[in-house]
Amino acid sequence: MTSHPEPGRPVHDHRDLNADMSIFATDPMVGAGLPLWLPAGAVIRQELEQLAREIAEGDGCLPVYSPVLGKRALYERSGHWEKFSEDMFPAMRLGGDELVLRPANCPHHAMIYAAEPRSYRQLPIRLNELAPMFRAERSGVISGLRRVRQISLDDTHVFCRPDQTAAEVARALRSALEAQRVLDLPVDYVRLSRRDASDHYLGSASRWRDAEQVLRSAATDVLAAGGPALVEAVGQAAFYGPKLDLQVRDQRGHEETIATVQLDFNQPDRFDLTYDAADGTRQRVVMIHRGTVGAMERVVAALLERHSGRLPLWLAPVQVCALPVSAAQDDYAHALVDELRAAGLRARLDTDGSLGARIRASRRRRDNIIAVAGPAEASADLVHVTDPSTDFTGPLERATFVSTVRGAHASRARRITWPTLDTDHH
Repeated sequence: MTSHPEPGRPVHDHRDLNADMSIFATDPMVGAGLPLWLPAGAVIRQELEQLAREIAEGDGCLPVYSPVLGKRALYERSGHWEKFSEDMFPAMRLGGDELVLRPANCPHHAMIYAAEPRSYRQLPIRLNELAPMFRAERSGVISGLRRVRQISLDDTHVFCRPDQTAAEVARALRSALEAQRVLDLPVDYVRLSRRDASDHYLGSASRWRDAEQVLRSAATDVLAAGGPALVEAVGQAAFYGPKLDLQVRDQRGHEETIATVQLDFNQPDRFDLTYDAADGTRQRVVMIHRGTVGAMERVVAALLERHSGRLPLWLAPVQVCALPVSAAQDDYAHALVDELRAAGLRARLDTDGSLGARIRASRRRRDNIIAVAGPAEASADLVHVTDPSTDFTGPLERATFVSTVRGAHASRARRITWPTLDTDHH
């Protein structure tokens, strides 16, 4: 049954769309802010994770894994405990140790970098992990997938020489913008988030000015070729360094950060992260935090709302819903579904209820394409296609239909360009 939005809630709020699409569930036995990803939601996440993995591999990132726990001392050393402890879960005592659910992945990646000696000739080193981290969000601010207590972040940390910093920032920003282009999430503007005059931040003011200028110059170069504007915002920086934030707006006009590139000169100091320079001295490395696709929870919420639940084919949990008109076409519809699945596509066969009821259910679930097979289609090896996102409807040869859908999926096309049936042939 279709849900109705609460007063004041936007028409296409992802929580209301979820009632039709079954993306995630919540349960008080699990806890607030800890969504359970249902099979349809898992499909979307897997596609996003694959996109993130391809971008990371294309940028020369190396995959790593790290634990979700760390000693309290780790976060004291990183500065998170001092600046962020109110947003962290309480420490858990185990023997003589106090263990903490990590609020960020960077301390673990710093330890991975520090696990081996590094030469200037090896740099830059880019460590990537799609990793969970935890925030002790208060119950009053938890909201669907947008504000949760476990965040699954496409997270990369770059360790480079100072002379490589500008190029690495530009590389990260280009990749983040490309990810949002593929996702069809228009970036409203890129925000240079700077420090203010308070004592909340780590490091000297002069160091901050230099870092902000590196980000400003790199962003100006990247955006000169066209794209969103660069806007500076004092007081929006992370406590450990300035950052470039990709800001998007939802249908209410509210903005949020979808991806980010951050400079960090504090953790290299605190963890003594160095490399052997060409002159034989040990020099301090520069650390860059980069997110390209972003946090899985927030991105899925933004995508559902942007597309009113009707996701592009490559992201849709059900790409093709096959509907035989009657039991006489069941075998033909089964064969179509088998062929689609063999092509690596997500197909569903629905035989329960009247054809009209099944079409309405498919539309309500936001299945991407509806493929109907009646006596005429089965006898001529056709399918009658309806694509609600383009308003295309009409018959296609079965082989043409499968190859068209497969091509659109492989290219992550925003819209499918449908061929027309060769009526002279039929």
